[in-house]
Amino acid sequence: MATSADNKGVFVISIDFELLWGVWDVTSKEAYGENIVGVKQAIPSLLQLFSDYHIKATFATVGFLFAKNKEELLNALPSQKPFYSNNEYNVYLKEMAAIGDNEDNDPYHFGYSLLEQVKNSNHETGSHTFSHYYCLEDGQSIAEFEADLLSAKKIAASNNVELNSFVFPRNQVNEKYLSILKDHGVNVYRGNPTSWIYKPRKLGKESFFIRLCRLLDAYIPFTGMNTYPLVQQKTLPVNIPASRFLKPYFKPLTWLEQLRLLRIKNGMTHAAKKNELYHLWWHPHNFGKDLDRNIHNLTVLLQHYRKLNSQYGFMCCTMQEAARLVSNDI
Repeated sequence: MATSADNKGVFVISIDFELLWGVWDVTSKEAYGENIVGVKQAIPSLLQLFSDYHIKATFATVGFLFAKNKEELLNALPSQKPFYSNNEYNVYLKEMAAIGDNEDNDPYHFGYSLLEQVKNSNHETGSHTFSHYYCLEDGQSIAEFEADLLSAKKIAASNNVELNSFVFPRNQVNEKYLSILKDHGVNVYRGNPTSWIYKPRKLGKESFFIRLCRLLDAYIPFTGMNTYPLVQQKTLPVNIPASRFLKPYFKPLTWLEQLRLLRIKNGMTHAAKKNELYHLWWHPHNFGKDLDRNIHNLTVLLQHYRKLNSQYGFMCCTMQEAARLVSNDI
C-alpha cells in the first residue's frame, strides 16, 4: 500500500472502555463517580454522533465489562492472577471486594447494557485486557499476562465477540508480550507516539515534568504532527500507533479550547494530504461530565474529517481495518 498511487490517508478512533476498572487506583467514586455514571449517557451519544458522520471506531473493552453480574465475573477470573510487587495496583486484592451484584446497583463496575449497544453497532470491539492489566509493572509475569488475555478472549467469545485488536492499559506497551497476542489471534495493537514523552513507562516513572510536557503538547506542536506513513508491516501483531489523546473539556482552560482542537485538526489535515495515518483516542468516562461540551468538540473534529474525506479521500477505519491495509497476513 505504501507505494500505491491510490493511497488515501486513514483516520482511526479507538476508545478505551473501562468504567471504574481503569481508574480505581488513582481516584475514587466520590471524586470521579460523576464521570463514571455519566458513561450511561456518553456511549449512546457517541454512537449516535458516529452514525451521523459515518465513523467506525474500535472500542477496546476491559474484559470485566463482558460480565452481566458478579457471579459471571467471578466465574471468569483467570487461573493465574497478576502478582504486582506493589499491591496498590492489584485490582483483585484492592477493588474486587467493593463490587456490587450487577449494573443496576453498581454502574461503576458493570456496564453490560452499554457493551451491548457497541456490539449491536458497526464498530469493532477490541480488548483492553481482562482486568486492566499493567504490563510493565514489577512482579507480574508473561504467564500471568497470557492467563489474563485468555480470560478476556473466553468471556468475549461467550458473547459472540472475537477480539482482534488490543490496547495496553495506561499505554504500557510491553514488546515482550506481542508474541502472546499473536499466538492467541490478536493481530493489531495501539502503539505509542514516537516522542520520548510518550515512551511506555511504569506508573511510578510518570513524573510531573513528563505530564507537563504532554499537557503542552496538547496545545502546541511540541512533538510534531504524530502522523504515520502506511508502510507494509511484515510481522504480527500490526502496530497502529496513537497520534493524540482527545483531552476532555476543562473549564479553567476554556480559553484554550480552540487551540487544542486546531492542534488535532492540523494533524488530521497533514495525514490526509500526505496519505498517512492519524489515530485519535480517549475514554468514555472523559465525556461522562460536561457531555454537551465534549460532544460539541468532537463534532467540530468530525466535521473537519468530513471535509478531509471529501477533499482528499481521507477514510475512517477501525484498528482491525487499518491493520489489513498494511499487512498481507490479516
